[in-house]
Amino acid sequence: MPIRVPPLVVSAFLFVAALGLHAQNSAAPSGQITDVPGIRVGQYTLTERPTGCTVVLAPPNTVGAVDQRGGAPGTRETSLLAPENMVEVVHAIVLSGGSAYGLSTADGVMRYLSEQNIGYPVSGTVVPIVPAAILLDLSVGGKPEIRPGPECGYHAAATAAAGVVAQGSVGAGAGATVGKFANNRPMKGGIGTASLRGPDGLVVGAIIAVNAAGSIIDRRTGKPVAGVRTADGGGLEDPFALIRGTSRVIGREMENTTIGVVATNARLTKAQALRVSIMAQDGLARAIFPAHTPGDGDTLFVLATGGLTDAPNVSRIGSLAAEAVSDAILRAVREATGLPGYPAVRDLVKR
Repeated sequence: MPIRVPPLVVSAFLFVAALGLHAQNSAAPSGQITDVPGIRVGQYTLTERPTGCTVVLAPPNTVGAVDQRGGAPGTRETSLLAPENMVEVVHAIVLSGGSAYGLSTADGVMRYLSEQNIGYPVSGTVVPIVPAAILLDLSVGGKPEIRPGPECGYHAAATAAAGVVAQGSVGAGAGATVGKFANNRPMKGGIGTASLRGPDGLVVGAIIAVNAAGSIIDRRTGKPVAGVRTADGGGLEDPFALIRGTSRVIGREMENTTIGVVATNARLTKAQALRVSIMAQDGLARAIFPAHTPGDGDTLFVLATGGLTDAPNVSRIGSLAAEAVSDAILRAVREATGLPGYPAVRDLVKR
């Protein structure tokens, strides 16, 4: 005989279940990319101007991929990450300020890795595989002639470590800003990191340098937390209303680009890692509005270290990657420190 459950009990059960689901989905961002075993992060911030670089060092036999969505990319060594090309392993990823000048930071990382005899073996030596991406921060703090270079990359690589990763206005996030697509009232961006865990020891983490034309959205509430400020400077404009009502872009539409790295301990092929990087871009789009504009060079790398030997669930990994990216973007702006003309989230809260 079937058991009949009183409607009141069913309602109570569904209510409690909904609360549990809401609590799970609204959990504050936490973790960091170094929760993935073997991943190390080093950062260097210039003292002469707010800019710098961030280096992610990978353990041996790490597979790499990249997905680039913005219309103004600045990258290095990304073609070799395509699934049809021969080289599979990646030794480091560099994120840097300084626009195209910042790509030279990868030279310093290569020099450091070469000194450690880390690289792709060829012709009796090793060639470190170090893809890189840059963001445009030349106007922040004046002195645009001061840019990250090889020494920045070398120092960041030499000091890379597992454990706690500095967030906010450091490394590649030192000169990052957000909310530049309208009214010319931007805010401070930064660099943030987060991680999530799946079943059977799976870890997926992200580190993101947030230098977006758009505003930053908390996907849990659907509301902006940083971006285009109101005329009095004490609040935030509704970016969705702005995009509907603005006939043309007023702000600094070319001084952008959000770049980052997703890492996982799953064992992935290059094609699978590419799929994860594509799915991870959904996290960027959830947290930044508008995203992937003609003036952005939005680029996400994926590192798969292969620590787990089980067959990967690529759909799960990609979904977790998107969540980690969104969480890292939120932490980037919440941890940032304001600059003249670019208040941070913490500055708005104090008003």
